[in-house]
Amino acid sequence: MLSADLHVHTSCSGDGESRVEEVLAAARTAGLDAIALTDHDTIDGCRKAASLQCSDILVIPGVEVSTRQGHLLALGVSNPVPKGLDVLETIAMVHEMGGVAILPHPFHRYRHGVALKMKEALEAADAIEVFNSRYILGGANRKAFRYARRLGKPMVAGSDAHNCRYIGYGRTLIDAECSVSGILEAIRKGKTKPSGRRTPVRTYTKQSLRNSWRKLKGRIKR
Repeated sequence: MLSADLHVHTSCSGDGESRVEEVLAAARTAGLDAIALTDHDTIDGCRKAASLQCSDILVIPGVEVSTRQGHLLALGVSNPVPKGLDVLETIAMVHEMGGVAILPHPFHRYRHGVALKMKEALEAADAIEVFNSRYILGGANRKAFRYARRLGKPMVAGSDAHNCRYIGYGRTLIDAECSVSGILEAIRKGKTKPSGRRTPVRTYTKQSLRNSWRKLKGRIKR
């Protein structure tokens, strides 16, 4: 079984705090076999990781896409995925690119949960993130788990780490060979087991306040 964190941000995300090199080192320390780099609407972090030629940690290229209804993880894509489209259209596009579409934090009200606006996306996606370590309370995770079980959908977990200290706080055990194609196929087939622990509340709150201030400054500049 492989241990993977399928939802990780680097400083290539506007709200990410750690460089790609730091993220890879943290994944190594956490004992992970693989991580998915899922920066917001950019694959720059994936390109940087590819240039480093890291041999002991498998890097799954990915992106967290901002769709019209909320966020979507696209794993196994090596080209940018346009933002601002309908989530079902985006899922179809990810499939055309050979990738896997995962709904992250689908029921989180303040973190662009898609399922709050379009529950049909739960069926269209390849998998559902049922454990996200950045939840202060566990209700949204439990709701995602219930829907995934009801729909018979593969379940995954991710740290959603924006600082490398918390990589591995959400991890997915995957019955697959250690390759990008092998992991993607295992996710599609539901050969996964989600697990993890919560990011400390104080850290999550500080990051959220910092992100809100960053967005406010951006609006003021405009």
